[in-house]
Amino acid sequence: MGAPMSRLANPIRRTGLAAIAAAAILWPAFSEPAEARGPDGISDVAEQVIDAVVNVSTKQSVEMNSDAIPDLPPGSPFEQFFEDFLKKHGQNGQNGQNGQKQAPRRVSSLGSGFIIDAAGYVVTNNHVIADADEVSVILNDGTTLKADIVGRDTKTDLALLKVTTDHPLKAVKFGDSDKLRLGEWVIAIGNPFSLGGTVTAGIVSARHRDINSGPYDNYIQTDAAINRGNSGGPLFDLDGEVIGVNTAIISPSGGSIGIGFAIPSKTVVPVIEQLRQYHEVRRGWLGVRIQQVTDEVAESLSLKPARGALVAGVEDKGPAKPAGIQPGDVIVKFDGKDVKEMRDLPRIVADTPVGKDVQVIVVRKGKEETKTVKLGRLDDTEKKQASLTTKEQAPETNSSVKSTLGLNLSGLTADLRKKNKIKDSVKGVLITGVDDNSPAAEKRLAPGMVISQVDQEAVNTPAEFDSRVAKLKKDGKKLVMLLVVSPDGDPSIVVLGIN
Repeated sequence: MGAPMSRLANPIRRTGLAAIAAAAILWPAFSEPAEARGPDGISDVAEQVIDAVVNVSTKQSVEMNSDAIPDLPPGSPFEQFFEDFLKKHGQNGQNGQNGQKQAPRRVSSLGSGFIIDAAGYVVTNNHVIADADEVSVILNDGTTLKADIVGRDTKTDLALLKVTTDHPLKAVKFGDSDKLRLGEWVIAIGNPFSLGGTVTAGIVSARHRDINSGPYDNYIQTDAAINRGNSGGPLFDLDGEVIGVNTAIISPSGGSIGIGFAIPSKTVVPVIEQLRQYHEVRRGWLGVRIQQVTDEVAESLSLKPARGALVAGVEDKGPAKPAGIQPGDVIVKFDGKDVKEMRDLPRIVADTPVGKDVQVIVVRKGKEETKTVKLGRLDDTEKKQASLTTKEQAPETNSSVKSTLGLNLSGLTADLRKKNKIKDSVKGVLITGVDDNSPAAEKRLAPGMVISQVDQEAVNTPAEFDSRVAKLKKDGKKLVMLLVVSPDGDPSIVVLGIN
């Protein structure tokens, strides 16, 4: 969540302004069709809160070199053009040949923010201040204040700044984004050019939007224009309370087309409180890998209706392991909160206090079970994952069979582990071949993957695999659930039809 995304790669873009060497671009205004004025209270709200909306200006030094010169064919008519250009700008000669670095150049960027405390605390987006050497806050009256970064959170793209001034500061307070209704009027205010606040209004178009920008996506979508430089600015309700932080837009051209996204205040408030208290965010950690509960998975687990988060893997040193949570379990409730779909669980876990004893309800083979988990801290994940590998190996066998699922399987020998670069901690049967027209091929199973469980029971030989599948077929089952592990140990659940 850093620099704006490429226009060609992804039309969803951050809305900060970047200007190199103090260059500025003025975009022409285009007339728009006449629309409804909206509620009369918009003007009152704007007057009430606009002094709390600020411009956030950053500067950073970047190394310049000639590596960015495009490759040109020998004798190209543009070759002399680029040589002259680089010579004119001091990027060739003794200090600029062969891609050597030039003197650092200052790069500026602009965004927005808002004051949440008269003591000088300012909220903005992390991508607005990312990699900045200097950060300044410019008030609505033009006053420029040096800002210190209190803390930042890349996962939610939020940052907290602190300024000091003898002048009284106007602050705004957060509202409850959970109370927002579709179609409700909202007001977006930004200060992108440090010329004073700009106001746009629109409605809430949707809630709980996932735009694949991070693990805790839960955006408010609005048609209020969120333009370049408005990143980090507040989204207000008609009571003048902040119910979101404007963050991104969908735009093929770079301008607003009426599809903007704001981080809801319910997400913002706990993050900002932790940044203020700890200068970092301390999130809960369960220690499981999860995936979506599809209709096929729900049917194979006798789970109706399809809901919850499917556990594909459990960290050996994570909190879920001693609590008895297993791959194939479906988490349907966590700490009293319903898990309606997979993406609900990471947000709920992250918002739960570290160290809390949490009741977790899972569905295992069609029956609900309650587990008690002492929640860990997400920051410990990398250390815990580093200790996953053990020296234990699955029983070695050279037997190889072709199952009813179109798979060629083999036991995991030392030679096969080495050949396929499979970690010692991975156990099960190795896939050595897949029929092109089989259900396994449709689910993208491939040689080198390892099947460690069939219908939530461990398998260590091809014979065990076929025996389990044959029993399911005899019992009238039409689907089989496999726990498939990559050579690196990343697990996933795959459901196949039984012929």
